[in-house]
Amino acid sequence: MNNSIVEKVIEQLQSLPYDFQRQVLEFTRNLALSSPSGTPGEKLLHFAGSIPSSDVELMREAVEQ
Repeated sequence: MNNSIVEKVIEQLQSLPYDFQRQVLEFTRNLALSSPSGTPGEKLLHFAGSIPSSDVELMREAVEQ
């Protein structure tokens, strides 16, 4: 844990009104309970290059538009 960040958060928190402090508390509790979802990138590497380059070009053009 980076104590510098914790110290800065505490410093900011102390200057907030009570209601905002409660909101920060609830937010941090929710963050602690959440876990990252999805698939790690290394498990997706076997898909690399599986989309034809012509389709990739069509997708790139669509995004640019």
